[in-house]
Amino acid sequence: MSRVCELTGKGPMTGNNVSHANNKTRRRFLPNLNDTTLQSETLGRSFKLRISAHALRSVDHRGGLDKFLAKAKDTELSANALKIKKAIAKSSSTADALT
Repeated sequence: MSRVCELTGKGPMTGNNVSHANNKTRRRFLPNLNDTTLQSETLGRSFKLRISAHALRSVDHRGGLDKFLAKAKDTELSANALKIKKAIAKSSSTADALT
């Protein structure tokens, strides 16, 4: 399982461990990923995603999964999140056509 956020595309970064003697060795900074279940209001179902804590705060700030995905760039989203985004767009356009 890759260590990449499904919503923001945030992945591992590299840097240095620096000792007291100023010796430098390479290290990795891993994102804080959590397995989370998010609810979609338009589709009326929940989705399990592996997202970072920062992305979870962003989803809450924007008002839910549907609104977050509407503003998200397609290049940052995983294949699973892209499927969800297209399904939400399709169902919302269908709902607009019916009203």
